[in-house]
Amino acid sequence: MEAKKQSLFFRFLDMFEDTSVTILYGIMVVVIFLQVFFRFVVRSSLPWSEELARYVMAYAIFIGAAIAAKESAHIGILAVVNKFPKSAEKYTKTFAMVVSFIFTVILIYLAFLIVQFLINTGQKSPALRIPIWIAYLSVPLGAVLMSIRFMQAAFIQYNERRE
Repeated sequence: MEAKKQSLFFRFLDMFEDTSVTILYGIMVVVIFLQVFFRFVVRSSLPWSEELARYVMAYAIFIGAAIAAKESAHIGILAVVNKFPKSAEKYTKTFAMVVSFIFTVILIYLAFLIVQFLINTGQKSPALRIPIWIAYLSVPLGAVLMSIRFMQAAFIQYNERRE
């Protein structure tokens, strides 16, 4: 998709997703490297590193899933869509994007219920001692981004079908 054809919102979203995933994976690599260094060189492990790497990876995965949705690269969608004849491909791709959008909307709702429950209970993570809802917020955040991207992909597929 060409940048000049996109709205300012989608250009910002592209930049946010790409930058976030890059920074998050960088943080994860540094944290894991520090853990290996401390464990094998200093002979003392960092108690918080595994937990931080896990939470950072969750955010990176869910934001990365939105990038995959934008590029119609979700393997499950492709596996189903490719079973249909080429003449129906555009219809099935659009349908798959709409169904995926509905799924992400349900996921948003359920994930926010869980996050709300965790906020109300005041649970903290074991090692970092941060509110655990911060870690779980990766799910609704990623689902919101994916729902936007699935609708964008469905709209693009629909418009390509009309042309």
